[in-house]
Amino acid sequence: MSPHSTCLEAQAVSCVVGGTTLLQSASVRFQAGQFAAILGPNGAGKSTLLSLLCGQRHPSQGRILLQGQALASYPLQTLARRRALLPQDLSVAFDYTVQDVVELGRYPHRQKPSPAEADIVQRAMQATGVSNLAQRVLNTLSGGERARAQLARVLAQIWEPVPGHSRWLLLDEPTAALDVHHQHAVLRLARSWAHSHGVGVVAVLHDLNLALRYADQAVLLQAGRIQADGPPLQVLDPDTVRRIWQVDVHPVRDADGCPQLLMA
Repeated sequence: MSPHSTCLEAQAVSCVVGGTTLLQSASVRFQAGQFAAILGPNGAGKSTLLSLLCGQRHPSQGRILLQGQALASYPLQTLARRRALLPQDLSVAFDYTVQDVVELGRYPHRQKPSPAEADIVQRAMQATGVSNLAQRVLNTLSGGERARAQLARVLAQIWEPVPGHSRWLLLDEPTAALDVHHQHAVLRLARSWAHSHGVGVVAVLHDLNLALRYADQAVLLQAGRIQADGPPLQVLDPDTVRRIWQVDVHPVRDADGCPQLLMA
């Protein structure tokens, strides 16, 4: 696999909506097999960048490249087999069960189904701990349960490797509705998919300590501009955190030896 086929890249992308600039001249490269966190205060442009990376929104300027090829040039069916998006809105319009929703993740593969179609759905539900909810109607579940069911859907969507191509998992605030236990479980799973399965994972996160613990790359946004990009420990130094979030923090190590930021 060539270096281009393992990257998802934004080249000088801007996004203007209704005369308001949401993102300006953002350039960043993500690598398959790594877990990247997009961080920043509210309104920084994090979800906007993610929507551009997945092709949900088109840049006003610049371009998004997948495998060195313009994202906009991919047929939607092809793109849907290579990247999956977990959005912030986790509700559905109909009374779908959890299993129905997870099966929707396999829709892009309907013309060439895997011999393991049914097994993929079951394994995706097992991976996110929602097998016991399979026959429950999604909209009757708690926010955290819906989040884990929708995560199973996007995992099912990119479950099997595509020969010669990278796969991408794009997560918009995947821990927002989860309790502490499930926050760590979901991010451990995401990191495992990156490191063990070679999937590129890009997640919008708010919790800086979760980014320090699980991410390989941190991209820091403020007011629609990228402020820093690199290893989380370098990006999230106390001076930068104080400048961006106006809070004082001290670097410490937790019981496992992982770097963390303690509020002053």
